[in-house]
Amino acid sequence: MAVTIRLNGDPHELPGPLTVAALLERLAIDARRVAVELNLAVVKRAAYDTATVGDGDEVEVVNFVGGG
Repeated sequence: MAVTIRLNGDPHELPGPLTVAALLERLAIDARRVAVELNLAVVKRAAYDTATVGDGDEVEVVNFVGGG
């Protein structure tokens, strides 16, 4: 049961609903180095294993960048 989400503004197909943690793993993104917003709400890192991304959801993944 494939689902389509909007990932950083672009359509993205998934094989089915996934947790935020599973989505980041699938995208090869280190969960410790990003912030995730799901449908305009920031997802706390502690909720990555329980927050579910499904059809029509909007996800923004923002990388932390060091500098000065």
